[in-house]
Amino acid sequence: MNDITQALWPWSAFVISLAIGLLIGLERERSPAAKAGLRTFSLVALAGTIGALLSDKTGQPWLLAAGLLILGVMMVAAYLRGEEAEDPGTTTVAAIVVCYGLGAMVWYGYEDIAVALAIITTVLLYFKTELRGATRQLSRKDLVSILQFAVLSFVILPVLPNENYGPYHALNPHHIWWMVVLISGLSLVGYAALRIGGHRYGTLLTGFFGGTASSTATTLAFARNSRANPQLTGIAALIILIANLVVLLRLSIVIAVVMPSLWLRLSSMFLGGALAGSAFVYVLWRRQETRPAPPALEITNPAEIRSALGFGALYALVLFAAAWLGDVVGQQGIYAVALVSGLTDVDAITLSSLRLFELGTLLPEQATATILIALLANITFKCTLASSISGLALARQVIPGMAAVAGGLTLAWWLT
Repeated sequence: MNDITQALWPWSAFVISLAIGLLIGLERERSPAAKAGLRTFSLVALAGTIGALLSDKTGQPWLLAAGLLILGVMMVAAYLRGEEAEDPGTTTVAAIVVCYGLGAMVWYGYEDIAVALAIITTVLLYFKTELRGATRQLSRKDLVSILQFAVLSFVILPVLPNENYGPYHALNPHHIWWMVVLISGLSLVGYAALRIGGHRYGTLLTGFFGGTASSTATTLAFARNSRANPQLTGIAALIILIANLVVLLRLSIVIAVVMPSLWLRLSSMFLGGALAGSAFVYVLWRRQETRPAPPALEITNPAEIRSALGFGALYALVLFAAAWLGDVVGQQGIYAVALVSGLTDVDAITLSSLRLFELGTLLPEQATATILIALLANITFKCTLASSISGLALARQVIPGMAAVAGGLTLAWWLT
C-alpha cells in the first residue's frame, strides 16, 4: 500500500471496491438474462468490504462469512421468484459471490490482486460466446491430453528429485521435466490457437501459431499442400517462413525464462536473423497478387504424454551426449551434437547448452555458437524437407528466405 492510499484509508478501500463493482456490473448490465447490474454489483462489492471491516475490527471472522451466506440466500431467492429463462443465472450468481470476495480482499490489503481478478472476471463474462465456441473446437482427445499435461506438470513435477545424477552430474529429473513443461506449454498455446480457428484468420496467424506449435510439422504440411495444389505455393512459402521465424521468438522466450543472463546476447543474434527473414517475408508478401485462404493445419497435440515423454528423453540424451563428448573431445564434440540434434529439434540442444552453461561446462560464447550451429542445421533441414517434397517452385521462394535468416543470425553472432 503506497503512502497516498494509506493516508486516505479506509475511504480508499471503499472507492476501490466501488470501482470493482461498477466494472463487473457494467458487463452484467448489458446481459438481458442477468438480474443484477451496476447497482447490485457495486453494493455487493461494498458489502464485502464492510463485512471484512467488521470482522477485522470486532475480531469476529464469522461476520464476513455470514454476509456471504445472507447474500447467497437473497440471490437464490431472487432467481427463484423470477420467470423461467433460458439462462438460469448461475453465472451471475457466481460473479456476485466473486465480487463480494473481491470487496473483502480490498480491505485486507490485496487491492492489486482484487483489481486484477476483477478485470479477469469481466473478461470471462464478456467473452461467453467466444469461450463456448472455443471449447467446442477441442476434441475429447485434446481435452484428455491437456488433463494429462496438467497432472504431469502440477502433480508429478513437484515430487521429482531436484538433484544431479550421472557421471557428469548433467541429468536432473526435476530440471528435465521442467524443460518438458516449458516447451510443451509454449507448443500447446500454438496448438490450441490453431484448433480454435487460427487458420481462419489468414496467412500470418497460421504461420505464427503453426510455428509456435511445431515449425517442422508446419513446414512438412504446407510443402505437401504446395505439391498437391501449385496455386498455394506462394502462400505455403510465406507460412513456412513465418513459422520458422517464430522459432526465434520461441527460443527467446525460453532463454528469458531459463537463463536470463544469456538473454541479451542470444536475443541480439535472434534479432539479426528475424530482421533479415522478415524483410524477405515482406517482399514475398507484396509479390502475392492473390492470397487464397490457407488450408487447415493439422498438428499432433504437443501435450500428449507420448510427445512430452519423447521430448524429455531427447533432451536428456542430448544433454548427456553433449556433456560426454565435451569431456572426451572438447568443444568440437558439443558442436557435433548441435549439428546432428539441430537437424530435427533445436529446442533440446538449446536447453542443453543453457544447462551446460549453468553447470560451468560452457562459456557464454561457446553456448551461443552451439545454438547458432543448431539453428543453421535446422534451417538446412527445413529447406531440404520443403524442396524434396514440393519441388523447385517452392524451393525458389523458401531457400532464399531461409538463407536470409541464416545470414542474419551469422552476421549478428559475428558482430557480438
